[in-house]
Amino acid sequence: MITVVIPTIGRPTLCDTLAAVGPGVPVVVVDDRADPTPALEPLPANVRVVRSGGRGPAAARNAGWRAADTPWVVFLDDDVIPAPGWAEAVWKDLVDLPDDVAGSQGRIVVPLPPGRRPTDGERHTAGLSGALWVTADMAYRRAALEGAGGFDERFPRAYREDADLALRVMEAGHRLVMGERVTEHPVRDDGFWASVRFQRGNADDALMRRLHGPSWRSRIGGGPGRLRLHAATTAAGLSALLLGAAAGRLKAGRGPAVAAWGAAAVWAALTAEFAWRRIAPGPRSPEEVLRMAVTSVLIPPVACVHRLRGEWRVRR
Repeated sequence: MITVVIPTIGRPTLCDTLAAVGPGVPVVVVDDRADPTPALEPLPANVRVVRSGGRGPAAARNAGWRAADTPWVVFLDDDVIPAPGWAEAVWKDLVDLPDDVAGSQGRIVVPLPPGRRPTDGERHTAGLSGALWVTADMAYRRAALEGAGGFDERFPRAYREDADLALRVMEAGHRLVMGERVTEHPVRDDGFWASVRFQRGNADDALMRRLHGPSWRSRIGGGPGRLRLHAATTAAGLSALLLGAAAGRLKAGRGPAVAAWGAAAVWAALTAEFAWRRIAPGPRSPEEVLRMAVTSVLIPPVACVHRLRGEWRVRR
């Protein structure tokens, strides 16, 4: 009835994911490494490996579902742990669905460290527990995937490609529902600069707006985002630098200098508000405060650059 498709870039967590799925379900593991050496660790007998050439998760998932021949395809990430009894729970979620339902999402649980407040990165991952139609655990009818053309491979990252597919499936007249099965998505430390790297997703947001209009966020249950405030912060910072440079060249009158200090004050206020918004709910350890302070300075201009890059790309 189902085939499980798991794209991977060779994470060691893949073995735990496969063990949790169990031996009775056919699985297609899509090796999305550009260089498929060394080979993946020995995999169970129910697992077939296909390769997608390092073209990103959208292309990898397309290669996976096209290699399947069952009525339903269940997408999992290679670092999630389906709960005990998951295979039977999937069957219960799917077996009686009416024909107009094209997809069923598992319930994503993100365990947070006990005894302290979560960090900014941990809260970012925890957002998956309330996200809609994420491919951490998402089942689709194969016929619906064929009708929609699969995932849009213009989305190069594991970001928005699942939301885009869900919107296209619903626009085709199908429904998506929540199932009862449970899958755990662990948090991981992505490093000091992770929140800055994540701003690359702003380029994908430009494509989402182009494809689905300005209301796309609300249609997937998302909030309005912070790009406008990032743009205001970046504009204030640039204005302060340019006006300060002009005041130094002119050496006459207080106007440019006053304007530069005013713009700098606006930049500082917006940056401080953004940093505190990220620091306040966290553990407030020295390392976390330093990380939030540094990255809160960098995120607004980086986000704007990526959004402009995305807008340029979609207009081409």
